[in-house]
Amino acid sequence: MISRRSFIVGGAGLVAAASWGSDRRWAVGAPVRTPNSRPDPNRPEGTPDPAMPIDHVVVVMMENHSFDNYLGWLPRRGQPLADGFRFDSAGKVLDTNPTKGGVIRAFRMPSDCQMESEPNQSWSPTHKAIAGGAMTGFVDASGDVAMGYWDDRDLPFYYSLAKTFALSNRWFSSAPAQTYPNRRYLMAGTSFGLVRTVVPGPNDAPPPNGTIFDRLNAHGISWTNYFTDLPQVAIMPSVPLNNPTHLASIAQFYADAAAGTLPAVSFVDPDFGLADVIGGLVPGSPIPSNVRAQGEDEENPQNILFGQAFVARVVNAVINSPAWPRTLLVWLYDEHGGYYDHVPPPAAIAPDNIPPTLVPGDVQGGFDIYGVRVPAVVVSPWARPSSVSSVVHDHTSVLAFIERKWNLPAMTYRDANAASLDDFLDLSRPRLLEPPALAAAPDPLTAIPGCSTSDPNAPVEPLAGAPTATTAPGSGVGASGRARGEIPATGMNAGGRVVAGTMALGAAAAAAAARRASRAE
Repeated sequence: MISRRSFIVGGAGLVAAASWGSDRRWAVGAPVRTPNSRPDPNRPEGTPDPAMPIDHVVVVMMENHSFDNYLGWLPRRGQPLADGFRFDSAGKVLDTNPTKGGVIRAFRMPSDCQMESEPNQSWSPTHKAIAGGAMTGFVDASGDVAMGYWDDRDLPFYYSLAKTFALSNRWFSSAPAQTYPNRRYLMAGTSFGLVRTVVPGPNDAPPPNGTIFDRLNAHGISWTNYFTDLPQVAIMPSVPLNNPTHLASIAQFYADAAAGTLPAVSFVDPDFGLADVIGGLVPGSPIPSNVRAQGEDEENPQNILFGQAFVARVVNAVINSPAWPRTLLVWLYDEHGGYYDHVPPPAAIAPDNIPPTLVPGDVQGGFDIYGVRVPAVVVSPWARPSSVSSVVHDHTSVLAFIERKWNLPAMTYRDANAASLDDFLDLSRPRLLEPPALAAAPDPLTAIPGCSTSDPNAPVEPLAGAPTATTAPGSGVGASGRARGEIPATGMNAGGRVVAGTMALGAAAAAAAARRASRAE
């Protein structure tokens, strides 16, 4: 299978069962907007909404993690409204997936690095994992590693971000597929048939109804794809070919943020991992896995701390910018990476009449279902502080917000009918105008010596009876069912999930030391 990185280095120079979910905003009498329609038919196209106090939209899309994989512990880490894992009264995670001979219980990953080849987020394994909405096929699709998670001991900055700003409980990837299809949705409102990450050619046709960049260009609205090593717009070659002046280095992003001169729309990309490309392209490469794991986009096998540190730098640059009072940043993930999540994807409105490009052996299906749920937080002085929204969103919600702000015509049925970001905002006053203090991101260099890309080999627990006394590697759950260092539960949230009070977050060095110590036990 050709990787996303291999393309950019080499090529850039079910009909789904509606009962899986319950998003019926567009199917129960609400008017369905059509492509090329404007959010406000009474306002001239390309003019800003005078009621929207946002002039700068920043999009930071990372790679390959589900909500539960990263934020499953939030109900016990200071945000009781987060729809994460289920816990018993002693604080043990109850989420499992079946496997031969029993079940695999969700467990803490033994390393901040990931397996090189699993889990699998491609079209057929994702459908297998979703299992018609039961969400019981993750281990079957990808092995035990699919049930692994990280928590606030590994991701203190992300947990702090999710508790401080506006968190989405229901942000789904746009399609049950890989990176390229989902990133196409982010930029064009459709994958125009693509279901896998494949190498596009430089002469490939652009999206049939254009991209958000075409809409912005038509009205002179500024935008830039800031990138570290590879610009994400290159997955649709017509975009960089036609817009070379809209590409800029990540260094320029930090300079523009410091000067308060960010464009109207910014796409900000991490280091996608050229070291991993080299390691993957050279047979028998001597480059060790812990070197290939040093990219920043968080796709396996990467060390997730590098990505967290990147996002922390971007967010801190934005909240300390002179333009912060009129800025909105969205932090999100393109797809789930094959990792477990417990929330079934809802039905979705198909973006167009272009069917999935399937090959023999692919699961039959369409684009009328979302993909697996992913983390997403809206960061803005206008965000509702420490709030959680359960409105259904997907990546085209970013397009819907941009289109609403500048009254731009929709590209497809999906972005035309996507929920905008209003539910995350309180436009009556900027309640987070004073930049809030966020937890520090640990120095990723401290984790390199312990980087492991091996299978975590989680134990199989029997279907009935008490869990085995054996601990899953790195899970921190012993025979007592009590996680190491857990705070006893102090109550239940509205969904019946056990919750506890906010845990204090230590300094980065202390957190890194504690993380290493807990895994050494």
